[in-house]
Amino acid sequence: MADYTPVYYGGAEPFAMTASAAITGGQVVHASGVGTVAPTAGASGSVVGVAAFDAASGTRVTVWPISGVMHETTTPAGVTAGAALASAASGGVDSGTLGTLAAAGHLIGTAVSTATAGNKCRWIGR
Repeated sequence: MADYTPVYYGGAEPFAMTASAAITGGQVVHASGVGTVAPTAGASGSVVGVAAFDAASGTRVTVWPISGVMHETTTPAGVTAGAALASAASGGVDSGTLGTLAAAGHLIGTAVSTATAGNKCRWIGR
């Protein structure tokens, strides 16, 4: 089981939802239905948080919120500190153009570290 706790959560409280697919702790998850979440498969406007632990489809999973929380999650393509971030494949994060991500409703945060593809990036949620 992969347990995940944010780097900094400043009093934010996690909440529980039902997994609609297999989830690994530390994956960015989005609303996939009524009261359900699944790992993101790309940029999504329905991101709700980061999974706190592994969960099988149909089971409850604890989710850490995005806003104001410093997360450390995997980036499939690599990011540079200061980059605007969106959700990505396999529940990761990827960089993009700030204006484009914001206009599409996909902006979830800003990278505060640099990471190469397949490694973890620290970022603060918006």
